[in-house]
Amino acid sequence: MSTDRRSFLTAAGLGAMAATSARAAPLQRNAKPAIPALPVLPPPLANGVRVDPREFGAKADGTTKDTAAVQQALDRCAVMGGGEVVLARGTFLVGAIRIGSNTTLRVDADATLQGSGDLADYPVVQVRWEGRWVPGYTALVWAQDARNIRLSGKGRIVASSAIPGRVAKSGLRHPALFEFVDVRGLSVTDLHTEQNDMWSIHPVYCDDVLFRGVTVNGKADGIDVDSCRRVAIDKCNFDTVDDCISLKSGRGLEGTTIGRPTEDVTITDCTFRDHRWACIGIGSETSGGVRRVLVERCQFLKAHTFSVYLKSRPGRGAFIEDITMRDLDVSGAGYGFLRLNFLDSGKQDQFPVPGFEGIPRVGNFVFERIRVKDVPILVEAVNIHPEKPLQGFVLRDITGTCGHGITLANMRDVTLEGINVNVFSGPKLAAVNVTGRGLEGAAKLVPTERPPAVVPSATPFVLGMRPGAPN
Repeated sequence: MSTDRRSFLTAAGLGAMAATSARAAPLQRNAKPAIPALPVLPPPLANGVRVDPREFGAKADGTTKDTAAVQQALDRCAVMGGGEVVLARGTFLVGAIRIGSNTTLRVDADATLQGSGDLADYPVVQVRWEGRWVPGYTALVWAQDARNIRLSGKGRIVASSAIPGRVAKSGLRHPALFEFVDVRGLSVTDLHTEQNDMWSIHPVYCDDVLFRGVTVNGKADGIDVDSCRRVAIDKCNFDTVDDCISLKSGRGLEGTTIGRPTEDVTITDCTFRDHRWACIGIGSETSGGVRRVLVERCQFLKAHTFSVYLKSRPGRGAFIEDITMRDLDVSGAGYGFLRLNFLDSGKQDQFPVPGFEGIPRVGNFVFERIRVKDVPILVEAVNIHPEKPLQGFVLRDITGTCGHGITLANMRDVTLEGINVNVFSGPKLAAVNVTGRGLEGAAKLVPTERPPAVVPSATPFVLGMRPGAPN
């Protein structure tokens, strides 16, 4: 960085804003940090059942398909009331395998579970894809309507690169790496995962979920938490080509009618590298709602767009609320640290939530103790519907350097406090239709354009209607 630029950054910093806030009387803040409930996992089953797939004919040579043998081992554990299937010494080539209740799949450090490149090895079932239930290929490792499932070990679970893209020519969604539907008590620890162009890890309708020490490498999303409760993601390392973590809850009238939010999510001590979108994304499929999310002590090392991106649109309905992110280190962001976009993110649903009810309710966002390094934009938060302003927004104790500062629109109960960020270009703060504290000296923005109203679909919505039915 040149001496002239350093001088400009220092001169253009937000120190005056911080000093003004520091002199203000103690604030009665409406936005409060989220405190999610943590997952409660049952202890590992100790019934002594331990099964080696070689007992059922597995070769583990990386060439012979071991699907039947590995599935027999998993089924054996399930009918015995639970147990542990251990993969050791070799490469187990398999198509889709299903894990039953009270079962642990352990992949040792000297073993690889390798996905088949033949789509015929993955059954077609109902899958959640971009917020709707549609026909699709099931995951390499999957479970449904099960309890107390564990995946562990220091080994590798790898998808086939012979299945490119996310959707087949037939229109069916391609296999995820892991997919768990309606599982209560799920633990994935220490594994190294590699996925192709489809999502890596996708829990749906799951309760009490832990991901710890997992390496998530892939060419699409890392972990998509979809209408789940009490989820902890801890000490995981992400290197993905789309969102490292995405929180979702369904799209349109189907999502709001089912009404299962994603709630009580804790993300701690993780490292993120994203090559196409964001490190942490919330949305845009949020029609069941997202609430009580805590992200802390994480490193954001690379993001193609914004490190943190909260997104939705009219027609989604529901809410995004009680989001807290703190003690973060942010660098390598292509566009910036934080973007809020609740006006036009993602595809509109065939059956949107119409009218005022379809405008998402958003608020109680707290971002504090954030350290940024040369991010192009600190905060871009102008795509907020003027008919439902964001209620409760805190930026506190933010330090570092950025190209452009903070832009805010259509917010209430804002607190800007302790912001010591040097801004290279433009105003340090610009706002329109915003009330709160720490807004002194803000430049004026052009008001956000009001989007067109969302009208009801011409075809009445019926839960369970075949996807793609004529509109």
